[in-house]
Amino acid sequence: MTATKGLEGIVAATSSISSIHDGVLAYRGINIDELAERASFEEAAYLLWYGKLPTKGQLAILQQQLSDYAAIPESLVAQMKLFPSDSNTMAVLRTAVSALALYDENANDNSRESNQTKAIKLQAQLPTIIAAFARIRKGEEPIAPLKNVSLAHNFLYMLSGEEPDPIAVKALDQALVLHADHELNASTFSARVTIATLSDIYSGITAAIATLKGPLHGGANEAVMKMLTEIGSLDNVEPYILNKMANREKIMGFGHRVYKNGDPRAKHLQKLSRGLGLLKGDSTLYEMSVRIEELVTSQKGLKPNVDFYSASVYTLLGIPSDLFTPIFAISRLSGWTAHILEQLDDNRIIRPRAEYTGLTNQKYIPIDLR
Repeated sequence: MTATKGLEGIVAATSSISSIHDGVLAYRGINIDELAERASFEEAAYLLWYGKLPTKGQLAILQQQLSDYAAIPESLVAQMKLFPSDSNTMAVLRTAVSALALYDENANDNSRESNQTKAIKLQAQLPTIIAAFARIRKGEEPIAPLKNVSLAHNFLYMLSGEEPDPIAVKALDQALVLHADHELNASTFSARVTIATLSDIYSGITAAIATLKGPLHGGANEAVMKMLTEIGSLDNVEPYILNKMANREKIMGFGHRVYKNGDPRAKHLQKLSRGLGLLKGDSTLYEMSVRIEELVTSQKGLKPNVDFYSASVYTLLGIPSDLFTPIFAISRLSGWTAHILEQLDDNRIIRPRAEYTGLTNQKYIPIDLR
């Protein structure tokens, strides 16, 4: 056996959920470009869960279910009020999702029907959890979810208590579509490894959230926003980036292991960033991002990934930067749960081997002789 660092290039599972071939990302065979431009997030989630786009009637049923399940237990809200106000938001989400299992009498039922219901429940409840803590930490009361609005609309409303602009809702909805699934990424693999032991779906999602929390996976867009804040103005972009390059420092939001010719999702987020900048009457973040892209691409040959322009998109939507990765989790939950359902359809515990590189032929030395 020969180890492959990071399992790069290793095919560890078969899947019919999403694919990346020749730089093209597709959900169930439908190009991400088409989905980003035409599908709602609810349609994309249905596609991932059920393998086909919903009819009007099926979409209406899903929308009603998401609305019905959006509220979270009052006792969970009470727990969240005890968390330190400066808690890491992904740690809060990880803890809250794990706690949700305690309030679900069907948590340990791994039948497909039960897990499909739990997938919809979790999809509905994650935005409520995140918005609730965002308000709790500011000393404000959480806002109850609205009925019969989209998931993107509800999230923006629960954050601020104000009706969001339709353009803002559309922008967030499109961003959620773009992040919904991405083949066998690190957090999805964590979810499948966990559920393969026949643990419950809440454990699988908790493991996925814990994996997404890492800055090499889900935290890159927050790091991009930190960089944009440090730069401060368009005039400072060139000296800042060139200094980073001279010092061989990593510039977040560029390059991707599976895309050699650019992340196909980035262009959609760039367009959203431009549109939101025009809506807000301030295109500074967009212009800075474009200039950074020009410099990095020309000097390093690297192109932006999905995280790069999502940073300015979320900021222009009025979302604090430490909620960027939790929003990623809201979207990716649809993919995680689709993979959990698929894993359980033909399950075998995931148990790879390791190439041993330690000492051999060693003998036990009695403790008095050590």
